[in-house]
Formats: sequence, C-alpha cells, structure tokens
Amino acid sequence: MKKLFVAFLLICYFGTTAQVIIERNKNNNDLKLSALPYYSYGKGVGLTSPDSLFQFNIRFRMQNRVTYLQNEDEESAVDGQIRRLRLRFDGYVGDPRFLYAIQLSFAPGDVGELREGENINVIRDAVFYYRPDTHWNVVFGQTKLPGNRQRINSSGALQLTDRTINNARFNIDRDFGVQLHHLNEYKDKFSYNFKTAISMGEGRNATDAPDNGLAYTGNIELFPLGAFTREGAYFEGDLMREPKPKLLLAGAYSFNNRARRTQGQLGNDLFQKRDMQSLLLDAMLKYQGFSFQAAYMQRFADDAITVDPTDAENIEFIYAGHGFDYQLSYLFLSGYEIVGRFSTQKVIDEIYQYTPNTNQYSIGVTRYIWEHAFKAQAEFTLDDLTYIDNATKQNWYIRFQIEIGI
Repeated sequence: MKKLFVAFLLICYFGTTAQVIIERNKNNNDLKLSALPYYSYGKGVGLTSPDSLFQFNIRFRMQNRVTYLQNEDEESAVDGQIRRLRLRFDGYVGDPRFLYAIQLSFAPGDVGELREGENINVIRDAVFYYRPDTHWNVVFGQTKLPGNRQRINSSGALQLTDRTINNARFNIDRDFGVQLHHLNEYKDKFSYNFKTAISMGEGRNATDAPDNGLAYTGNIELFPLGAFTREGAYFEGDLMREPKPKLLLAGAYSFNNRARRTQGQLGNDLFQKRDMQSLLLDAMLKYQGFSFQAAYMQRFADDAITVDPTDAENIEFIYAGHGFDYQLSYLFLSGYEIVGRFSTQKVIDEIYQYTPNTNQYSIGVTRYIWEHAFKAQAEFTLDDLTYIDNATKQNWYIRFQIEIGI
C-alpha cells in the first residue's frame, strides 16, 4: 500500500509537467484553489514581493449567531455563540506554479472540546499545490476531499445557517493525502472536472498509530450548459442572476479501508476498524435569480456496530444509511433572498434502535449586503424524529446570524 501511495505521487508530478499558462488578472490577487473553494466578494489583503517571487494573501471571516431552541419534552433555551472564526493565508513561493493555502479556526464549535489524548483542532487546511497550467492541480496536505457539493463549498457560501443533516452524518470531510484535479470549465460549452484523492482516512489532525488502511475518492463534475458565472458552482443562490440556465451534475465515490471513526473522517472512535463506502450525487440549476439544488448521500458498511471488549454494553456504531436534500431559492433585485429546504434521512436497520430517522424542514431569509462576504440571515428549522418503536418527537429553532469577511 505504501508503494502505491508513493507511485501515485510520482505519477502526479511527472504527468503534469505541461507548459505553464497561468491566467491571472493583475488587479485580482485571488488564486483559484480547486480543493479549497473559499467564496469571497473581496479578495482579502495581499502582499507581493517586488521581484514577484513571493505572494502572501490574508483573509478572515466570522459568523455570529443567536438561536432560540425548543426541543420536545425539554425547556426552551437561548444560545448565542461565535459559530465560526477563521483566518486563511494563501499565495505562492518562488513561482506561481507552487502555491500554498493555510486555514485556521478559532471558534469553540470549530475547534471542539479539548479531551485528554486528543489534538486541538485549530488547523483546518495546510496544503501545497503544484499547478502547471489552468487545467491541472496536484494537491498535497490536509484539506477537503472532493465529495458532496455543499461540503466542498465554504460554510460562508451557504444560503441557510448550516449544512443539511445528511451532510452532517453521511459526508466525507477533510483528510491528509494527495489529490489530482483535472479542470475543464468553459463559459458557453460543455465542461467537466475530474478529481481524485488518496488519503489517510482518519480526518484532520489525526496522530493515531499508522496503519495500512487508506481512503480512495473519485469525483466527476459535469456542466452541460457551460460553467457558472464567477465560479457560481462554489456558492449557493443565484447571486450572478445567470442570464442563461446553468446546470451542474456531479457524483463522488469514496472507499475508506479500515476506518477508525464512526463517520470515516469524523465522529467518535470505533472499538474495531471497519470498511465503509460513501456515494454522493448532486445537481444544481441556476437561472435569473432562481436556484435549485438536490443531493443524495449514502454510506454503506457491513457489521456497523462495534463493541467495547471490556464492556459489552458500551458500543460505537458506523452512521450508515441514506438521505435526500432539496433546496429552492429566489433572489430579489433588492438583495433579499427567500429559501426553502427539505431533507429526509433514514438509517440502516442495524442501527435504528440507537438513532432515529429524521425529516427536516427549513425556511430562511437572507439580506446580502456584500454578497456572501457580508450578509444577515434569519432561519426557522423543524425536525421530525421517528424512533424504532414508532414514537415521534418534534424539535425546532429560530436563528439569526451575521456573516462578515474579506
């Protein structure tokens, strides 16, 4: 397996020594990094050395929110927090073909609770890019795997305050490894992207003892009507008010060999390692202010339940099952947007006794002040939970959030 990993690195390097064609606007210091989309109306604050051998760009963003929650059979509660607070640095060193990107997180919800024996999760992305031309990217380091569209997109580019329940449970996430991307996007004709990855399968900032289980991911994106305006596939809502219909169809598959965690790159540690597979399908359509998204996600795993060898009553299970997401919105000329979303999630029979099936309904209103980089969002979300004994519960919340960044 180690030989395969090394061979893949060599193929990525020698297979991409094409002529250097870096198309960059002198008035735009933004670098399109295919594994790390980061929507921003502004382009941050940048420095370029006089000899143009070094570029450093810095950005920040934060999400401040307050939520009123009402869970059935529980007292109501109010929660106020800094949901996300992030810094990103990117640029190149020595040559525009050799790029870097670093993203750090500081909010408690990003870093997570500090537990004995676990790492603090400040580092989200630390990745090196070799970009010989506009079509190829070789990526080495820790960043997002090429999975579901909503997960690939920055959390700052969402129409609602969080991703769907299926993204939270079934998706693949950040990992350390090597990726190879072949990008072919054109404005007014059929376009496509291919992305592959071989990664550790353990998630971000993992320092567990090495093993021979890796994760293998492949992704294809099709643009039958041409690429979206201003990278519009990387943010939700039709902010560009596409004059012609634009369509994205995408699919990804990931196999995580000997995974250690309940959700592959995320979740609690399993008591025994398991193989798991993920299937992720997406569609996105934008036209004259209307935007529609649909997604299907599924995780497969045999023998999903693992048992503590010292206590048979203590278990950890792989969150396996499937779900659908549907999202529809319209952006008014005034800068206000209305959005509705429905998600349904069903787990496999083996784990149904431990976790419910869920239907989620969300409606929201967004006021774009400076596109996604500065916006105010209000949202109402209702969860319908159904348990194995046919018992049901309803939980809901109302939330207000402000996002700002550069």
